[in-house]
Amino acid sequence: MKKYDVVIGIEVHCQLATNSKMFSCSKNAYGDAPNSNIDPTCLGLPGALPTINEEAVNLAIRMGIALKSEIQTLSVFARKNYFYPDLPKGYQITQYDRPICFGGEIILSSGKKIGIERIQIEEDAGKNIHVGTCSLVDYNRSGVGLIEIVSAPDLSSPEEASEYLKKLHSYVVNLDISDGDLERGNFRADANVSIKPKGSTILGRRCEIKNVNSFKYIEKAIAYEIERQYDVIESGGEIYMETRGYDSDKNITVSQRSKESAKDYRYFPEPDLPPLVVTKERIEKVKASMPELPESKAARLISNYSLPEYDAKVITASRINSAYFEKLVKLLEGKVEPKAISNFFMTDIMRASKVYSENKGISLDELTEVPVSLEHSVSLLNLQASGTISGRIAKEVFEEMLLTHKSPDEIVKSKNLVQISDDTSIAKICEQVINENPAVLADYYSGKEKLFGFFVGQAMKLSGGKLNPAKVNEMLKKLLEAKK
Repeated sequence: MKKYDVVIGIEVHCQLATNSKMFSCSKNAYGDAPNSNIDPTCLGLPGALPTINEEAVNLAIRMGIALKSEIQTLSVFARKNYFYPDLPKGYQITQYDRPICFGGEIILSSGKKIGIERIQIEEDAGKNIHVGTCSLVDYNRSGVGLIEIVSAPDLSSPEEASEYLKKLHSYVVNLDISDGDLERGNFRADANVSIKPKGSTILGRRCEIKNVNSFKYIEKAIAYEIERQYDVIESGGEIYMETRGYDSDKNITVSQRSKESAKDYRYFPEPDLPPLVVTKERIEKVKASMPELPESKAARLISNYSLPEYDAKVITASRINSAYFEKLVKLLEGKVEPKAISNFFMTDIMRASKVYSENKGISLDELTEVPVSLEHSVSLLNLQASGTISGRIAKEVFEEMLLTHKSPDEIVKSKNLVQISDDTSIAKICEQVINENPAVLADYYSGKEKLFGFFVGQAMKLSGGKLNPAKVNEMLKKLLEAKK
């Protein structure tokens, strides 16, 4: 690839978290019986007229504000004409040349700015379900509100594309624009991929990888597509503009159809909807009601709780994580320092979340809940802070908690894991460790003071990790000094 530049642009379709559909009053709900949330409008029956969902417009404005886009005071809906079983009207109501937002940016961790070309409001299609040789259609999703966020072709690697999508996902979830559920297709991406000779200003022909709903798979799909296009060009072949799907089992992209152009869709203004007028007062009202952006939330955690920048960024990447962390801080105020809570979150909770997500076959970013109850985490941290259990035992209790779902108090009681803190018991175990290791003791007295850690480790091992570590250190220093 030293001979070529990679050019990637991404279109994201994000389902809006509204109670009803984009242009009708039918319920927007996942998991209901097929074709139970339908009406004449979303089915395209004669005489049914669309009306604009005002909350969906507010959510689109919210997204535009977050991405520093220019909100248009006048935008227009259009008909995008194509024929497919999941599109009962024979056209999709969307926006074309006059969308609600133009411009904007997302800044990657490298500092690179990825431009946003446009944000447009549209409606979703239904869902085809293939059963044997038959195809069924569920129209529950038909007409549900979407925003399409189109990036500039500024991305140049699969890793950048993945980071861009994760950041965009954190925005829509943290701002309550969408639940961002990738598994249900509520946040899905199309990646336009091309390569061109190094330094050339002329873009190569692009192929669109359609509807990938996993950060891991979008990265793999783009990586494969780059290699495929390289091999085609290097062998003297030609890249054709087409839509391709991603086969995750084989880790390949496969041709689906030739790529349509705007003229194929015969766009024209939607005659049943007036232009959408957005006043400056409305924009300010939406701005005033917006939840906290991840960046400002991270800055607040750093300022209020003296967290390192890295901790704050990891915690605020997900709304559920940041909410969980701040609840822990509030419930443990005056008992456990925020940094200690952050350490617990960054190690134990994040590790448990990773295992949980892997078992479900999804990425960490796709989790919609923390797989450890808040009550159990509070109880565990309280036990450790009060000295009832040691840090080492806390790790053991946490693992048991994940396996059995029992409370930390139940586990500590049933396994007799209460920390030993009385001087007599600690002194007895420390004396035993010193007496059983005369060779190490001699080396320690000869100047190898790092061996002090050996005695501490042996004492903890002998007690099954139940000794108070601070008191073990104190007692060993006292005994070793006395035996000189």
